Amino acid sequence: MDLSSATWRKSSRSGSSGGNCVEVADNLPGMVAVRDSKDPAGPALTFPPAAWRTFVADLSARS
Repeated sequence: MDLSSATWRKSSRSGSSGGNCVEVADNLPGMVAVRDSKDPAGPALTFPPAAWRTFVADLSARS
């Protein structure tokens, strides 16, 4: 999977201390990619946009 055109952004829920940070790329056709900001060359998880929206909505409902 080619993520070279991904535009990564840090989660608004990530702290400023550089600890547990998640980055999301939602500019890719047909997928949303998620990675650990401390390991940008490491693996990324990908999800269909509808599944990602459901996941984020569920998290928002819990907070």
